[in-house]
Amino acid sequence: MKVAIYSRGIDYEQENPLLALLEELSRYDTTVHLYEPLLHRFSLPQHLLAKTVLFQTSGDLTPDIDCLISLGGDGTMLDAVTLVRDYNIPILGINFGRLGFLASISREDLGSAVDALVNHTFVVDKRTLIHLDSNEPLFDQTPFALNEFAIHKRDTSPMIKVHTYLNGEFLNSYWADGLIVSTPTGSTGYNMSCNGPILFPESSSFVITPVAPHNLNVRSIVVPDTSVISFEVEGRTDQFICALDARREIVDKTIQLAVKKEQFGVNLVRLNENSFLSTLRTKLTWGLDKRN
Repeated sequence: MKVAIYSRGIDYEQENPLLALLEELSRYDTTVHLYEPLLHRFSLPQHLLAKTVLFQTSGDLTPDIDCLISLGGDGTMLDAVTLVRDYNIPILGINFGRLGFLASISREDLGSAVDALVNHTFVVDKRTLIHLDSNEPLFDQTPFALNEFAIHKRDTSPMIKVHTYLNGEFLNSYWADGLIVSTPTGSTGYNMSCNGPILFPESSSFVITPVAPHNLNVRSIVVPDTSVISFEVEGRTDQFICALDARREIVDKTIQLAVKKEQFGVNLVRLNENSFLSTLRTKLTWGLDKRN
């Protein structure tokens, strides 16, 4: 088995879970592709590095890797998506963060997670990505996102007006601080924080949600993910922020932007007992009476 391990910056007190993970994998004669900065950050014993290959970028990974394990929170999972790209490598998230909708497996379940990988007793959820097209190159080789595409006004600038079109037909002009186009996966993220609806992962939809809209009758709208959504931006300033998940670029308001469903998706690994509904109930404390 070949397993890659990625983290963008776990704390020093989390060295023990990393060592425990490497020990578990070594029991099964696993070749580990380790994110190189982790080797420099922690003191890893030599016997655990015997079958270790270091990687730094997406180009160092190969499609024959069985799984990429993400150590961190949901932000680390989003980084991992840009690493695996269209390699079809499943991603398993170990939650070292806080809420953890994506990285839903706790660090206490490391042993169970490795056993599930070895015995192929896990479940793979196929998730949709959103793709950005523009008349100027943006986001290098990764113009896609797992959670959402967003348009924002810059810092203290006044609100912007986002003219939005659905398959070329005018939908609405949003006077707002910004606009989100979320995938079903991202519906529990920024979209939910802006009062957007929660979508099931298999719902084959996008949801368009304004950020702090000026008109109070403007609400989120759910559209098929076969749609092409395009934008024209107006504002008193010449630039605005364009974001894919946690990555962002400052662009001219003259730029032409459109989003659609990416041609490839991403595979997220979960244990059998971790369904989408159970994650919702756990993370949002649904069905619990805190008074007792």
